[in-house]
Amino acid sequence: MPALVIQTSFLGDTVLTTPLIAELASRGPVDVVVTPVGATILRGHPAVRSLIVYDKRGTDAGIGGLRRLARRLRGERYEAAYLAQGSLRSAVLARAAGIARRVGFDTSAGRILYTERIHYRRDAHHAERLWRLAAGDDAPAPAADVLRPRLYPGADERTAVDALLGDFACGGPLVGLAPGSIWGTKRWPHFAALAAGLAEVRFVVIGSADDTALAQAIIAAAPGPPGPPGPPGRVLDATGRLSLLASAELIGRCAALVANDSAPTHLASGVGTPTLTLFGPTVPGFGFGPLAPRSESIGLEQLACRPCHPHGPMTCPLGHFLCMRSLEPSRVMTRLRNLLVPITTS
Repeated sequence: MPALVIQTSFLGDTVLTTPLIAELASRGPVDVVVTPVGATILRGHPAVRSLIVYDKRGTDAGIGGLRRLARRLRGERYEAAYLAQGSLRSAVLARAAGIARRVGFDTSAGRILYTERIHYRRDAHHAERLWRLAAGDDAPAPAADVLRPRLYPGADERTAVDALLGDFACGGPLVGLAPGSIWGTKRWPHFAALAAGLAEVRFVVIGSADDTALAQAIIAAAPGPPGPPGPPGRVLDATGRLSLLASAELIGRCAALVANDSAPTHLASGVGTPTLTLFGPTVPGFGFGPLAPRSESIGLEQLACRPCHPHGPMTCPLGHFLCMRSLEPSRVMTRLRNLLVPITTS
């Protein structure tokens, strides 16, 4: 009988659910309930039999949408539902779908409707926490490779990135920059200074259309060499020009990625790109650090007021924003150069 994973949370959480999906797929078919955005990033994943889109804030909003989806799921006769998103709504959906075995975390809002509760390990990476929904509390600690997320860009994504890069792909290794975040205090304000200070590096800025102004500031700070028209400058703006899965393909072509504690970090983990993640109001100990080989995290560990929020508030509660503003570009440059040493010396 097939298994059902319900994951309708943030994009990064969806990426970090792929080790759980892979574990379940080793036993049998797996279907996944996801948001419309989550469906775009899991497209083509070989461990997923079927993606079931739940537009909980759009066409499937309210009790009517939940009932329609529950009726659809009821006909699949799932062996178990794994509640990777722990809301009461997700738990109600699984129960209304007639799924007798419902597995989730002992801290989740919907736990009253679970038949099995897995301990939420606050000291573990979230990828391991999710994996344990299938593996169980008593499973030995998994190898790093088991917990690394996997994404699978296809031919469409490769074609889109080829067209975007054009001649820019011919100038040697690229470093990705992801300056955006939906959480205001997670945005490191010195990406432009980083690009300006690394004159030997070529960058591509990755993000949504909302991040285009940030990309243009980086381009202005790090223009290409003067002279007659020729190859593009040192910075390419890819913001708003690619799908999420194509953005993962682009990140996969980079020698390294510098990102805030946000979704691009997890996209990089899914394609194996070494990542330097910048932590301000949050900390890696929350369980959302980078998982690609050779990745690192950096932040102001000695700052007494951090962490201040599980996600990162839109504005600094104390008004000074020191956790990001005082994270100096020179420190980030040094760490990035260390990440690039195997590339530049090979």
